[in-house]
Amino acid sequence: MTIRSSKKLKTEVSLQEPIGMDKEGNEISLLDLLGTEPDKVLEEVELKIQIKKLYTKMASVLKKRERVVIELRYGICNGGSMTQREIAKMLGISRSYVSRIEKRAVKKLYRSFQNKDD
Repeated sequence: MTIRSSKKLKTEVSLQEPIGMDKEGNEISLLDLLGTEPDKVLEEVELKIQIKKLYTKMASVLKKRERVVIELRYGICNGGSMTQREIAKMLGISRSYVSRIEKRAVKKLYRSFQNKDD
């Protein structure tokens, strides 16, 4: 079992891990090579991790219609958000029903992120 877990760790690379030396003998890390501020790189990596968690939660917690409403309402898939009225017209339901679906879906997502077991 420990052999498997150590194999997985071999493929992981830390951004702060030294990968070589420069002309003056200082250690160089991946963050140094990327040429941007370390905080910005770490923020971008953290954002991508959070987005992946959101997609995973949406797929596991929400029903199909709830997921569609959230994706359209907040522009998650195509980048352009839509109004409740536009979504209602597209799905053939009332605007108030879209509002209820959205509210219920957001509440489900909130609860799933509050749950520490995941």
